[in-house]
Amino acid sequence: MRLLAAALAFLALAACAPSLQQLGPVNQPAAFDGERLVTDDGIALKVKTWKPDGPPRAVLLALHGFNDYRNAFDQSATEWARAGVLTYAYDQRGFGEAPEQGIWPGTALLVRDLGQMARLVRARHPDAKLYILGESMGASVAIVALAADPATGGQPPPVDGAILAAPALWGRAGMPSIQAGTLDFLAHWMPWFPVGGGNTGRVPSDNIPMLRQLGSDPLVQKYNRIDTVYGLVNLMDDAQAAAPRFAATALILYGSNEQLIPKGPVDNFLKNLPADAGGRQRLAVYPQGYHMLLRDLDADTVRQDVLAWIVDPKAPLPSGAEQKLPR
Repeated sequence: MRLLAAALAFLALAACAPSLQQLGPVNQPAAFDGERLVTDDGIALKVKTWKPDGPPRAVLLALHGFNDYRNAFDQSATEWARAGVLTYAYDQRGFGEAPEQGIWPGTALLVRDLGQMARLVRARHPDAKLYILGESMGASVAIVALAADPATGGQPPPVDGAILAAPALWGRAGMPSIQAGTLDFLAHWMPWFPVGGGNTGRVPSDNIPMLRQLGSDPLVQKYNRIDTVYGLVNLMDDAQAAAPRFAATALILYGSNEQLIPKGPVDNFLKNLPADAGGRQRLAVYPQGYHMLLRDLDADTVRQDVLAWIVDPKAPLPSGAEQKLPR
């Protein structure tokens, strides 16, 4: 009877495993037609492009945050296009108009798609500086991708560096054990359980009209399955673990009013960056900034810093917001 009970419990657990998108049959080379990234397993991801009037002085490949989609960079990319910067942003799997909306794709698929898009964009613009711009979840995807170890078969995207805007880094090590345990339990026993839409008391931005606009945008997800949140935490764990291998040239951006990602996990990530990355990796902290730095009321300050860094990654930031990396 005990063996039967154990077997039934195991079957119940397996039946309620977290949902995860799967890599489809790989039967074609990845392609980018200007409007869609079609991955090598046949998934079409919509792409939005902001073009400057002339040849680009630099190219950005932008990755949106959790529950968001390609339009997240509209205002910033429009401003940068006036300054000669070309920006591409695509809907990551499970978000926006991508297939299987609401089902977590997993870190490996997110990183795989980024690598394919980066190689295609590099081929389109072989002579331009190419940077990944990641916001929140998108920044964590960029961290994991760029920390790939060639010695174990990894292949970092062919880019010149990254801008990490409020990277999502709140993994399990930074959570109370009861919170992490509850998340793991619910993701395996009630993976369909809906979360979101409530008032958590945490403010993502001081730009209230922008937040209201997002609330009425049907492509911005308002609720999540609990196993999608579980998947996001897995990604944040992966980003934290990648810190010692993250040696890319990078500008890391945070707001003093950050309320979604606790300071402890952020400091932990920064302290674990490679000791020899000084100079290549720079940190800017904005006194008026919240989580949505590129859409806050003080977003223009951040945008000007990003533009200045793109032009010269060693030049002083116009805002004077740069701080030393904690060691």
